[in-house]
Amino acid sequence: MLLLALDTSAAATVALLHDDVVVGRFASADTRSHAEVLAPAVHRILSEAGVAGADLDGVVAGVGPGPFTGLRAGLVTARTLAFVWGVPLHGVMSLDALAHDAAAGGAVAAGSRFLAGTDARRGEVYWAAYRASPEPGALPDLLDGPHVGAAATLPAGLPLVGRAAGLYPDAVDGVPAFAATDPDAASLARVARLRLLAGVPLRDTAPLYLRESDAQVPGPRKRATA
Repeated sequence: MLLLALDTSAAATVALLHDDVVVGRFASADTRSHAEVLAPAVHRILSEAGVAGADLDGVVAGVGPGPFTGLRAGLVTARTLAFVWGVPLHGVMSLDALAHDAAAGGAVAAGSRFLAGTDARRGEVYWAAYRASPEPGALPDLLDGPHVGAAATLPAGLPLVGRAAGLYPDAVDGVPAFAATDPDAASLARVARLRLLAGVPLRDTAPLYLRESDAQVPGPRKRATA
């Protein structure tokens, strides 16, 4: 199975996965240039791998949660590429990829409950609760979420993986090895692959914004009073 994955819920990241092997990847922490860097990164990765877009078994897009502008850039790029190449398009919640990465890396105990969280800015966290599978290599189960809220409002007593753990160390029980980690496109592709192989339906690519954009349409002008 050959999958191309893109995620811009936090960092801009692209990965090409052949079965379970990453054959190309790109990542940029610059959140101001998602739209500019994605298409060139995809072109370079496919060219270096000798793969044409139409050869893919699918394009996988991280659907967030994430900020409006950055998340939209990744979703629009993924939708456009899948349409042009005529290949299936799949959505995966970005926090699912982060949770799988942590569980596969042994950051949480098998069968235990934990949280995955990313930076929502404004002093808040995008988060979801999971249970790590007791079976090696299996995906964690989503228990609750996604949500957005202040770090102090997260469920107490559960370890937190993801960049939010490093941002709010006094408010959460962070896992040090995953305290600076954002969702990664390679993990996104692995989640999609495991679900496709198991016959589990994937999400569509509707974005998980969780709150309104900072950019608002101006209201009508107030009439001047004498």
